Amino acid sequence: MKIAVEGCMHGELDKVYATLKRLEEVENTKIDLLLCCGDFQAVRNETDLQSLNVKPKYREMGTFWKYYSGQEKAPYPTIFIGGNHEASNYLWELYYGGWAAPNIYFLGFSGVVKFGNIRIGGLSGIYKPAHYLAGSYFEKLPYNESDIRSIYHVRYYDVLKLMHVEEPIDIFLSHDWPVGITDYGNWQRLIKAKPFFKEEVESKTLGSKPAALLLDKLRPPYWFSAHLHCKFPAIIQHGEGGPVTKFLALDKCLPNRGFLQVIEIESDPGPYEITYDEEWLAIVRKFNGLFPLTRKGLPPWVDRLDIKEDRVWVKNRLDERGRKPFDFVQTTQPFNPSQPISNPPTMHCRNPQTESLLLLLEQPYMLDSANRGGIQAQNVNNADNDEDDDAVDDDIGVADDADDE
Repeated sequence: MKIAVEGCMHGELDKVYATLKRLEEVENTKIDLLLCCGDFQAVRNETDLQSLNVKPKYREMGTFWKYYSGQEKAPYPTIFIGGNHEASNYLWELYYGGWAAPNIYFLGFSGVVKFGNIRIGGLSGIYKPAHYLAGSYFEKLPYNESDIRSIYHVRYYDVLKLMHVEEPIDIFLSHDWPVGITDYGNWQRLIKAKPFFKEEVESKTLGSKPAALLLDKLRPPYWFSAHLHCKFPAIIQHGEGGPVTKFLALDKCLPNRGFLQVIEIESDPGPYEITYDEEWLAIVRKFNGLFPLTRKGLPPWVDRLDIKEDRVWVKNRLDERGRKPFDFVQTTQPFNPSQPISNPPTMHCRNPQTESLLLLLEQPYMLDSANRGGIQAQNVNNADNDEDDDAVDDDIGVADDADDE
């Protein structure tokens, strides 16, 4: 199986797909799957731009809307995670994962799916300490200036679910890098190209602590990231004689930049398709009752939950229903360049895919604003603070790339 991996998409689907088509022609090969490491920018219309944390001068419609509307069809199955520049209102509809457009699958705020027999896991967003332990998803639509930034901050709840994964993961995606990853690659070359990373590299604060925990726990053969708008390889040996993880961070889609990599991985013969992962759905089912919707954290006793019974239950349900994800459904009118409109403020929409998945798992729908605060009795930890900690732009790569965005 040949898998293409792309760094930050920034809405440039047309260009990335065209690059892959050209690569297939030149190399006389076939790409089976495209993975994207965040900043995908699944913007469907003008309203979605209101939930996109991008400076006004960089705010553009991009090309995703063509694929959402059906005007174009993704030529490769595409799986992506979220970054820190996303139409967060739309990704929230698909919190558990789902088709963002035909043949384009969002992995969710955290998630695991299968492509053929290959397991692909991912964690969306970026790490910010003030919101990691303080609880989850207190943000409400339409987002204010604080919520539009905090909504994509990684939460302990999503990391804890991934820490319950026991079966081997083949490929893992995160938007920001695992902290300490620079120790395993040529960090001198990195800071020569990006000198403003020097202090963080030397103090070992560049990257995500939760991603580092997951790297140590999951130990996948491949780990891909983006966010810092540069290419950086590393090789991690997990203990003496232990497994090896090949790490690669990729750039954003611009000429003469390292934004794309193709790997070949052993797999069962095709044809391949994206399917639900049995172990992951069991974890989702077990944790859904603990879904934190306030600024308070998870109960202190939440550490290791037994999912054996949920695993058997999910297997029986999937054996009955099948493992393909629920079908894509449009939930809003796509952008029409010939009839631009000024849409009303964004409000929450229940995506039928999410509703269907929760019905399959026999779990309640917890994503509506009306449900916020309804489970406070379960959330007994105090938030470390309620203030937004983003004093600077979350996209570290913006400053050096401002002229070419």
